[in-house]
Amino acid sequence: MDYQTIIVEEKNAVGYLTFNRPKQLNSFNETMHQEVSQVMNAWHKNEAIRSVVISAEGRGFCAGQDLNDRVVDPNADAPDLGVSIEKYYNPLIKLITEMPKPVICAVNGVAAGAGANIALACDIVIAAQSASFIQAFCRLGLVPDSGGTWFLPRLVGRAQAMGLALLGDKISAERAVQLGMIWQVVNDEQLKAEAEKVAEHLAKQPTYGLSLIKKAINASAHNTLDEQLLLERDLQRLAGRSSDYKEGVQAFMQKRSPEYKGC
Repeated sequence: MDYQTIIVEEKNAVGYLTFNRPKQLNSFNETMHQEVSQVMNAWHKNEAIRSVVISAEGRGFCAGQDLNDRVVDPNADAPDLGVSIEKYYNPLIKLITEMPKPVICAVNGVAAGAGANIALACDIVIAAQSASFIQAFCRLGLVPDSGGTWFLPRLVGRAQAMGLALLGDKISAERAVQLGMIWQVVNDEQLKAEAEKVAEHLAKQPTYGLSLIKKAINASAHNTLDEQLLLERDLQRLAGRSSDYKEGVQAFMQKRSPEYKGC
């Protein structure tokens, strides 16, 4: 399909979704929301796609909401920003976190506002050396959305999350790694290759088991230890019945490389 705001590619069992509004720093308008949602929903159901990479064209990853797409008339009634959150941003975050396969985010340049939190929602975040992250909401009198108030405290702790959200300071990719916000920083010219390498590696792994790992780690944020132990039991029961587990054990015993199918 032809898309106006994104580039989509599928190869080697990996789905590549690239934001493609570089002149607007890949900020979201309604069309971009609709196109991203369409692709991510399709990949959620497509068993042939076993990992996903989200990246961006141009000099920035994503500046969040395109304010030109949400004109605020000072003489009109105040807009209901909760509508776009409920209709677009919240479903997108849930699509990423509930995707039954790993989602890698390759961050080039600035990731601001919702753009930063979309990145943080992904399972593995790899950033270019020149990348940066900004919780820019406070500069407009807004609250971090797209899961920002959920992800940040769990990734960096309350003190750092509060500082990032209240001050809106830009932090470097190196600092983001130090805080535990993201997984890895690479040289700018290596970003695409590194994201592709990680995605293709994961696509060859037992991706059904990886989906259960995602489920377990996400649930740990609100479970008690007793609840988490029971969940681990239940998920391990499912994993142990999978074809991939059987293949992994057989490959180990036969001293060969496993050939996982993701089921």
